[in-house]
Amino acid sequence: MIRTAIHTARETGDIKLFIRGIPNSYAQVFFSDNRVFAIILVAVTFIDLYGGIMGLLSVITTNLTGFLLGFDRRTISKGLYGFNSLLVGLALGVYFAPGGLLIMIVVLAAILTLLVSVSMQGVIGKYALPFLSIPFLISVWIMTLATREYTALGVSERGIYTFNDLYMIGGSSLVQLYEWWNALSIAQSIRIYLISLGAILFQYNILSGILLAIGLFCYSRISFILSLFGFYTAFVFYELIGASISELSYSYIGFNYILTAIAVGGFFIIPSRRSYLWVLILIPMVALVTVSLTSIFNILGLPIYSLPFNIVVLLFLYALKFRIKPSEKLSEVYIQQNSPEKNLYSFHNHLIRFHHSDKEPVRLPFLGKWTVSQGHEGEYTHKDDYRHAWDFIITDLEGKQFSGKGDYPGDYFCFDKPVLAPADGTVEYITDNIEDNIIGEVNIKENWGNTVIIRHDDSLFTSLSHLKKESIPVNVGERVKAGDIIGRCGNSGRSPYPHLHFQVQETPYIGSPTLDYPVSYYVLTHKDRFSLCSFDRPGKDELVSNIETNDLLHDAFHFIPGRKFFFEVVDNGHSGRVQWEVQTDPFNNTFIRCLKTKSTAWFTNDGNLLYFTHYEGDKKALLYYFFLAAFKVQQGYYQDMVLKDRYPLNLLYRPPLLTLQDIIAPFWKFLSSEFELRYVTIDNEMSPTEITLESSACNVLMGGELKRLDFIISVNEKGIKQLDVNGARFNIKAKCTDC
Repeated sequence: MIRTAIHTARETGDIKLFIRGIPNSYAQVFFSDNRVFAIILVAVTFIDLYGGIMGLLSVITTNLTGFLLGFDRRTISKGLYGFNSLLVGLALGVYFAPGGLLIMIVVLAAILTLLVSVSMQGVIGKYALPFLSIPFLISVWIMTLATREYTALGVSERGIYTFNDLYMIGGSSLVQLYEWWNALSIAQSIRIYLISLGAILFQYNILSGILLAIGLFCYSRISFILSLFGFYTAFVFYELIGASISELSYSYIGFNYILTAIAVGGFFIIPSRRSYLWVLILIPMVALVTVSLTSIFNILGLPIYSLPFNIVVLLFLYALKFRIKPSEKLSEVYIQQNSPEKNLYSFHNHLIRFHHSDKEPVRLPFLGKWTVSQGHEGEYTHKDDYRHAWDFIITDLEGKQFSGKGDYPGDYFCFDKPVLAPADGTVEYITDNIEDNIIGEVNIKENWGNTVIIRHDDSLFTSLSHLKKESIPVNVGERVKAGDIIGRCGNSGRSPYPHLHFQVQETPYIGSPTLDYPVSYYVLTHKDRFSLCSFDRPGKDELVSNIETNDLLHDAFHFIPGRKFFFEVVDNGHSGRVQWEVQTDPFNNTFIRCLKTKSTAWFTNDGNLLYFTHYEGDKKALLYYFFLAAFKVQQGYYQDMVLKDRYPLNLLYRPPLLTLQDIIAPFWKFLSSEFELRYVTIDNEMSPTEITLESSACNVLMGGELKRLDFIISVNEKGIKQLDVNGARFNIKAKCTDC
């Protein structure tokens, strides 16, 4: 079976995924994928030599069987199946004496654990819940009960001869180290915490706990703090109820509090004040479940292991699924990065950048620049139920909205101009037969005039009124796309002069109350500059327009899957060649992949703006600097326009500052990473052949600049022409030779 599985992995080119799955199976015990932490975990399991061997055998058996049966290889490589088998192998290896029969039992137990894991994934996974260590519990209980009848399988006595095992692994120096750590004069609560931490891997000694604590801190500062917070919450609770957590029966299962705190406080929930509060509430529940279940399981002669942790965490996560409105203060992790810090920084960054991502993008319903003649809470008609509407007109450089004397509708610049659908939708209502008013007169009887109402979803409609008579080219029930012409600006209804009335509403009826809803993206023109507004509300007298896409910028940043980039790079005098390729994942997420470093930069592009959303890989790769340089690019050219944004902290900062920030990040952030991009030059506004953008990435400590990178991006008809990177101690020039 093993040979067949290895051959299958080789044939499909997935041998790397299999190898990666072994350390990841260890790291997943603590919800991690950190390789250094995994190495520490492997080392700790081998403090009990035969236990470590059985644990490793169990992981290899599970992963190989998974490959052989054709289960998802990436799930196997992440260690999501292997970590339960690891725990089963460790439990059996520590409890029973080594021998051929034990090896057979461990192999069978590993396969059973895999089958249970896959089944639990199907049963629990459909509710978007993790199966945690339930497969371990089921398998280890089955094996424990079954092996009671196996007289040939002896109980291990290695606990009595621990020094002999340690001497076999590392000689006298390891024995002395083990004795020294266990003889440390430390507070009893700390001793119990360390034993509880080691007990997760069935190692009941101070040395294991210390190694795991160090590894946990290196992997995640938040997880380390939560492990202490969870344990000491339980410690205080036991003191309050008059019980002693220092009793042996408690110290062995103290890891339930540690794992619960990490899971709820920072892994499945975004770390925050609220998540820490729920740890404080749930830990006593875990203690109560622990005490009650222990009395029941003692009858069966079975340890409860991690059952209390599983029960409370799954109940809590399942209950959160029924919230009517998810809270940003207690938010589930939807894109798991196997790091509480990364999850937290990405979540906060997403809130800043995409806090309106749940809203249907609604654009301005016209071409060119128009002026807001009446905004929200207007002085004329935008009152009460209609206070969230806009009126738009077109003005000249002097602020006039008509030519000549303005006696006729045709004198007005906006009259007969195209009116566009503000978003994709279905035409819900049309009125198209109302005469346009003589200037100065109003039609109160047919107040709204010629109107088009478009349905965008069941509770989102847009209404465009005072249109020109018989100018509406669409019909009720017709599908329209954003930017389609649905009429022309007129002077019908309660309109003393030509203008466009635009409002968003929740119901499909003419005259419905307005809804306070933002315009997705628009350009605000000042006297001497431009600014980009995102999901904002145009104000009175503001000169606004949709983003007018520049073909050169659009083509340069239109990264379609399959597109390749080749760069000749000069890095501090050293030359090289880099190749990128645009790809998509199974979920249609688009990203750029560096074929040399395997680094990946994810992005999204809605035709108006390019956003880079996430980066993984080498932070010295050219792709990393391009990710920073083009973090946010608006694809219309507006001279000297400045775009600003923020990066996730973990992408720019390094220890020791980042380490300190990690510890207090759920409560307060004193660091920030600022992005800024400026539109610098265009060689010809009518028919450009080259455009230059300048951007910067800056680390900021409480308002003071710490570190800065400057970038220059040049584009031409072929796409990205060149990227220059200027840091304090290095300079990179990358010329694109083929796009």
